[in-house]
Amino acid sequence: MKLTELFLAELEEEAAATRRALERVPEGRYDWKPHEKSMTLGYLAETVARMPGWPVFIINQDELDLAGPKPQPLRTARELVQALDEGVAASREALAKTNDEHLLKPWRLLVAGRVVSEEARYHALRHGVFNHLAHHRGQLTVYLRLNEAAVPSIYGPSADENTFG
Repeated sequence: MKLTELFLAELEEEAAATRRALERVPEGRYDWKPHEKSMTLGYLAETVARMPGWPVFIINQDELDLAGPKPQPLRTARELVQALDEGVAASREALAKTNDEHLLKPWRLLVAGRVVSEEARYHALRHGVFNHLAHHRGQLTVYLRLNEAAVPSIYGPSADENTFG
């Protein structure tokens, strides 16, 4: 099986779980955070919504500088899900157009021009997108619980859904 096929399958699975979490983000709570050192609910939800679109950068660019322009905030669950859907569609297309040879080539992540990571594209996809997504989506489910929103089943049942994701 090709790396591109594995990543496409994982993208579909993770997108479905991510959608279930984003649909439950309570509106009007963008600035809420559980602790002064924590990120806000809105920023966390935006990160989770946009992360499935990150493969486009990793595949189509040799590097990405995080100090670039910031997108408009997403303020509603509808906007979050729409951003997710758009990112997944773009990533699906980028993955379909690339090949394993390209995924073995190096890719760099920068912050204000300083290289903070340089690794093979496939590793950036695995670590920087899919593992990172699982981490932040897990944080988001805690934020949902603390805001009295139902926590969806992700990889197995939650206290609110007795099904497997």
